[in-house]
Amino acid sequence: MRLLQTIKLALKSIRNNKLRSILTMIGIIIGISSVIILVSLVSGSAQGITSQIRSLGPNLITVNLYGGWDKKLSINSIEEIGLLSGVDEVAPTIPTEVTLKKERYVENAVVTGTTRKLLAIRGMNLSNGRFISDLDDENRQSVAVLGANKARDLFGFGNPVGGSIELNGNTYFVIGTLEAQGSSLGNNVDEMILVPLSKAVSLSGKMEIKMLYVRAHNEGVVNLAVNQIDSYLDRYFKADVKVYSVTSQKQLLETLGSITGILTMMLGGIAAISLIVGGIGVMNVMLVSVSERTKEIGIRKALGGKKKDILIQFLIEALVISSIGGILGVIIGMAGGKALASFGIPMAYSLDIILISFSFSLAVGIVFGIVPAYKASRLGPIDALRYE
Repeated sequence: MRLLQTIKLALKSIRNNKLRSILTMIGIIIGISSVIILVSLVSGSAQGITSQIRSLGPNLITVNLYGGWDKKLSINSIEEIGLLSGVDEVAPTIPTEVTLKKERYVENAVVTGTTRKLLAIRGMNLSNGRFISDLDDENRQSVAVLGANKARDLFGFGNPVGGSIELNGNTYFVIGTLEAQGSSLGNNVDEMILVPLSKAVSLSGKMEIKMLYVRAHNEGVVNLAVNQIDSYLDRYFKADVKVYSVTSQKQLLETLGSITGILTMMLGGIAAISLIVGGIGVMNVMLVSVSERTKEIGIRKALGGKKKDILIQFLIEALVISSIGGILGVIIGMAGGKALASFGIPMAYSLDIILISFSFSLAVGIVFGIVPAYKASRLGPIDALRYE
């Protein structure tokens, strides 16, 4: 009952000094809302990237080959990589710039040469027609498979299968289209133009494989496959500097988790500065309140009030101010996050972050309220009653 009465006294004091109390809470409100918005933004972005990585499959391995080295990967070397321990399938890619033409539509585009294995390794699906076959590659067939956006740009909403496009002045027949998949790891499947590997060599004038997509037998042997590929390429190139990189989805997820954790800590620390500033404001206001209510403290002590009672009274008043600021900060943070989400910005709320932020606001009230409360409890009744 005494605690409830103390809280009522604290609320009455806040009401009597509305403007001062609101200004005191601003630092806490900004700190809490900043923590919630910033951490939710980082978490939302990380979840979006993680879902993209996971959509490619946990046993996918990508091998990037850098330019500037005389020795190039051959078809035989790719077949040897496919026989390594832990490796299931390998699909090479050769990107090359071409002039794309369809009636009056003309643009510079990137065409990717590959093999039939890419469809399964990348987890892509066909919406119409068929994919590139081994016969297409062996016979150097002038055929192409289009991504969803590219098919719509060139053929509208009709079925492109059976139609034709021109690449560097040569006619290519469209044999299939891919389902919409979106961008993944900087590679937009919907904008792809895929042709047989042999035709990409003809278009570019050289056999220069830029990337390998490798599928391990299962998630359990991914690390084995990565080590095997790395050792093979090291022996193959015998270069003084690294001319390739081998990356698994597991490694990407681990790296992303580390980066996200560091960003969350940094943003949380920056936002915590606002809470500390708000805490200093709480301390300042409570010290002013102690000075203004010195006679009140003297009367309470003269009537038998104990140091503990005075200490608790002012400490609870600081806690009430910080808790109201914390509640308003949570509300504003959630509202601000929803406003950002309405613009298509990914947001992911965490109950843990909200609870930690609110708890921190209470801790600020205790830490920065203890000094004024202790000062009030130490006042002697006679000195307090004489205070002008």
